[in-house]
Amino acid sequence: MFEFRNTRLPPLTIKHLLPPVVIYQLNPILQLKDRKQKSFQLVMEVFSRNKAPLFFLVLFASLITLALGQTRVGFYQTSCPRVEAIVQAAVDAANRANPGVPPGLVRMFFHDCFVNGCDASILISGTGSERTAGPNTLLRGYEIIDAAKTQLEIECPGVVSCADILAIAARDSVLLAGGIARWQVPTGRRDGLVSREADTTNLPAFNDSVDVQIRKFAEKGLNTQDLVTLSGAHTLGTGACLVFSYRLYNFNNTNGPDPSIDPAFLTTLRNLCPNGGDSRRRVALDTGSENRFDTSYFANLRSGRGVLESDQVLWGNPTTRTIAQRFLGVSGLVGLTFNVEFARSMVRMGNIEVKTGTQGEIRRVCSAFN
Repeated sequence: MFEFRNTRLPPLTIKHLLPPVVIYQLNPILQLKDRKQKSFQLVMEVFSRNKAPLFFLVLFASLITLALGQTRVGFYQTSCPRVEAIVQAAVDAANRANPGVPPGLVRMFFHDCFVNGCDASILISGTGSERTAGPNTLLRGYEIIDAAKTQLEIECPGVVSCADILAIAARDSVLLAGGIARWQVPTGRRDGLVSREADTTNLPAFNDSVDVQIRKFAEKGLNTQDLVTLSGAHTLGTGACLVFSYRLYNFNNTNGPDPSIDPAFLTTLRNLCPNGGDSRRRVALDTGSENRFDTSYFANLRSGRGVLESDQVLWGNPTTRTIAQRFLGVSGLVGLTFNVEFARSMVRMGNIEVKTGTQGEIRRVCSAFN
């Protein structure tokens, strides 16, 4: 059943200047909805052959677009025009209090989108929720989202979803670390009504092989370049000894370290995470550059200095290594600009299984269903 919402045409953007095949390649939502689009084209041809009035053709096209459930830039332009300024202020305040916290918002957004889509289900607290699952217990930054939501409920109550707040805050955390100039975040998501710990079993994990990572990303409409690009978010932030110390002492039950770790770096990591020490101690994921958004993460992989196994294996696989090399500007390969590609992949990821229209709800408090 179609629903009527704001059917104003969006402003002209760069996508209108690209050939349709390029738009298709860049947009996972178009790929996921390909069958619906083809059905739409067939119906349009039938309408045209029967000389249907132009009004009905345009109306039908608008209804199909709404049914595809995509986000768009400027969704809150009239309903809550200061939404981005308010979210940015909350992120800025948190960064002044503790610069180590905002980078975690990118990881939180990632963990949210990979479980039932980008619907803020990760924010729900309580026994048995996604938030209590093992992979999510070390996430940080919930208070930033809560602070932004509190202010937005004062300014424009019941309008802005927690899912959109998280998407904007993740972008702003990258900007604080020197990432690309402010990219536009499509909005219009609604908050999910389900948050179950059991649904997190297929989250990408710190010990996944390259093949497993590629499969998990493909299941969400993301390709191998998205995998390598989004893994580059580990240029920011830290990880607990808990998630990588097994590589240092008894890797794959060998009673020795992971051989892919640079020997000098192994000593550094063992000093930071001694066998039997504090498993929750946090270590920079990008040694020497954990507070700067840059390509040093990929340089560290080249040197055997990836902290997480799931990161280091990207350099051991020819396909993913080539993409990492392109970010490093290796001679003989067509270069990729990390900032640009990261923004593109974040937008693609932010459209995973989004809820729009009358789906879900707009929560009053991000940590609880209405």
